[in-house]
Amino acid sequence: MAAESRRLVIFALIANAAIALTKFLAAAVSQSSAMFSEGVHSVADTLNQLFLLRGHQAAEFEADVQHPYGRGKEIYFWAFMVAVFLFVGGSVLSIVTGINKIRHPEGHGDEGFWLSMAVLGIAAILESMVALRPALRDFNATRAGRSVVRSMQESKDPSLVVVVFEDVAALIGLAIAAIGLTISRITGDGLWDGLASILIGVLLALVAGFIAIEMKSLLIGESATREERSRIMAATLSVDEVERIEQLLTMQLAPDEILVNMEVVFDDGLDTDEIEASIERIEAEIRESVPSAKKIFIEPVEG
Repeated sequence: MAAESRRLVIFALIANAAIALTKFLAAAVSQSSAMFSEGVHSVADTLNQLFLLRGHQAAEFEADVQHPYGRGKEIYFWAFMVAVFLFVGGSVLSIVTGINKIRHPEGHGDEGFWLSMAVLGIAAILESMVALRPALRDFNATRAGRSVVRSMQESKDPSLVVVVFEDVAALIGLAIAAIGLTISRITGDGLWDGLASILIGVLLALVAGFIAIEMKSLLIGESATREERSRIMAATLSVDEVERIEQLLTMQLAPDEILVNMEVVFDDGLDTDEIEASIERIEAEIRESVPSAKKIFIEPVEG
C-alpha cells in the first residue's frame, strides 16, 4: 500500500504543478481573481504532495531508542500540515482576493476569457485523468462494500484520503471558476468573478477542516478498525489454550502498522513454557489474520 500511495502522490504532484503554471498564466492575462485563486489552489495542492512525500519518507525510518515504535505516525503529522497549509495558503488567500475583486470589479476581455476557459478545461482533464482517476480506483478497491463516508472515516492511509479529497475539491473549484467567469463576461461585472473566488476559498476551508479532523484522530491514537479488532479477537480465541480475552487495546502506528496490546486468560494448569508457546501461536494467528498487526504484546492474567 505504501508504494501505491506514493505513486498516487507523485501523479498528483506532477498534475498540480503543471496546472498551477497554466492557471497563473491565464490569471495574468485575464486579471481574474477566480483564476488567481485557482492558481493558488493548485500551488497549495502541489506543496501538499511534497508534505505527503516527506511523510512517507519519515514513516520508513527504523525504530530507535527515542522512537521505540518507529516514526510511522509522522505521515499523519505531515497530512495534518496539509490541512493547515490548505486553509492558510489556499482558503484565506482566495477569500481575501475575492473580496478585493468585489471592491474593485473589472470586466474581462474576450482574449482573457477564452484563455481562462481553455486552461480550466485542460486542468479538468488533467485533474480527472492523471490524479483523480487512479486515486478513485485504489479507493474503491479498499472500500470493500462500505459507504464512501465510512470508508473515508475508517481509512488509515492519509495519502489516499488527501489526494481524493483534494482532487474532488479541485474539480468543483474549476466548475465554480468557470461559472463565475462566464457570468462575469455576460454581465460585464467583475463582481461574479470575486464571488467565485470566495466560494473557492470556502470550499478549500471545508476540505481542510475534514482532513484536519481525520488526521487529528490518527495523531492522538486511533484504534484499528472494528473489522480488524474482530479478526484479532477471533484469531486469539482460535488457540485452544485461551479461555477468554480480558482486554484488547489497539493503536494505528502507520497506514500498514498496528500496535496490539492484550490481556489474555489462559486455561488453568498451564505452566510457564506452555503459556509462552500459546502466546507464540496467538501472535502467529493474529499476524496471519491481520498482516498489519506488526507489534503484538500479550500479557497473561489470572481469570
